[in-house]
Amino acid sequence: MKPSTRRRLFQGVLYAIFVLALAAVALLADWEAIGENFFDPEVAREAFPTIITVAVKNTIVYTVIAFAGGLLLGLVLALMKLSPVAPYRWAATAYIELFRGLPALLVIFGFAFAVPIAFNWRPPGGSAGAGLLALIIVSGAYIAETIRAGIQAVPAGQAEAARSLGMSPMWTMISVTLPQAFRIITPPLTNELVILIKDTSLLFIAGMALQDRELTTFARDSVSQTANATPLVLAALMYLIITLPLTQLVAKLERHNQRGR
Repeated sequence: MKPSTRRRLFQGVLYAIFVLALAAVALLADWEAIGENFFDPEVAREAFPTIITVAVKNTIVYTVIAFAGGLLLGLVLALMKLSPVAPYRWAATAYIELFRGLPALLVIFGFAFAVPIAFNWRPPGGSAGAGLLALIIVSGAYIAETIRAGIQAVPAGQAEAARSLGMSPMWTMISVTLPQAFRIITPPLTNELVILIKDTSLLFIAGMALQDRELTTFARDSVSQTANATPLVLAALMYLIITLPLTQLVAKLERHNQRGR
């Protein structure tokens, strides 16, 4: 048998397995129960407009705040890690390794419950503020490594040329190195934004007031009230509406960077 014939036969078998798997799911699933428990129109109508005006709005607001704070913190940490002063490098490295190694859920729990007990201080904004502070701290550790990699990816000759023109090291970093670094790291930073959107779902562990609920907490509370899983489906749909355009943007930016190189 020719290799091309074997390849076509193998592909045909794979297609057949795929079709059989879909047919098995279609035949074995209880579509009536699925419709009643996951796609109830009455339950879906009751979720609106609160799911938009409260849950989606809060999810977006929390994401923007956490990303802006994490970006600022990450920039400081990245510059500290590249500093010629050893204590700054050690402190930044310890911070980054610590919070990259801890689960975000555990950090949120710590800031919501452990920090107020240990320091007799509660972050502003109550439970939502504590959760947001934890997200900023965790995302800052990841963004710091992204920024550091971007700075080191800028050719050293760029900085050397700027220094030869009389620019100070700080002005060289601000006006020459950082703009090029951020152009390089725009795709991974956008990907970090997508991850943060989904990480806001972890804020439920801190306990949320009704007006502070994000999508996952809203869906969980609605499921408890209605004994129906339709709110979970609605929340999943809202997450997809928010994240899919961003993931497409990441892919577009990556292709653009590849063409530029």
